[in-house]
Amino acid sequence: MSRLKNKVAVVTGGTSGIGLATAQRFVAEGAFVYIFARRKEELEKTAAMLGANAATVSGDVRNLGDLDKLYGKIAADGRRLDIVVANVGAVNSVKLGDVTVDSFNHNFEVNARGVLFTVQKALPLLNNGASIILTSTIASLRGFPGRSAYAASKTALRSYARTWTMELKDRGLRVNTITPGPCDTPLIDAETKSPEEAAAVRAKHAANIPLGRMARPEEIAAAMLFLASDDSSFVAGSELLIDGGMCSV
Repeated sequence: MSRLKNKVAVVTGGTSGIGLATAQRFVAEGAFVYIFARRKEELEKTAAMLGANAATVSGDVRNLGDLDKLYGKIAADGRRLDIVVANVGAVNSVKLGDVTVDSFNHNFEVNARGVLFTVQKALPLLNNGASIILTSTIASLRGFPGRSAYAASKTALRSYARTWTMELKDRGLRVNTITPGPCDTPLIDAETKSPEEAAAVRAKHAANIPLGRMARPEEIAAAMLFLASDDSSFVAGSELLIDGGMCSV
């Protein structure tokens, strides 16, 4: 398989879940992938897993100096970029009456500000015709209690895709949004207190999805591959909904 042969990609938040599955698929399709994430131990595991066609850079999308380090390494390696997947995200569940400045900022600093500067700082390295993919959530389309700031910060990404498609059209840059439904990732285990609670969360999600199950990270990665590849050469400013029908029927 070589749908991304000789392409160079950045995937933020690429050490677990959707990000890791995307990085694995891109490498399998012939791309060289730079993984950007905070946890050095997880980055080391990911580097070992992906092999010679991947490199890792530790950092936080909230820190502009860390983003400069990422793109500085790519430039120092003599590479330019064909794909940027702004995938890293933050989520907390806080009901309206309990929202604090810190909890609000946590969501917006990662999901809205972090994504903007991830893409902005990539611009000098992006080849004309490159693909920019933003990872949103169905919480931007439906109302979920406790997700006020999270959903609002992710809704910004759909606006980014529209605005940047127009701003960057002279370079042929394609900006699109992936909007996944509930996906079975390690985040569920991290947010719950026991395996039993995690299983209950998964069952609750599955019951709300017409296809009767949660998405697998590999299924979201397949959609990422479509938008990253030339198969989507006439797709720009769009939103690709991958939710098992949850928002459509």
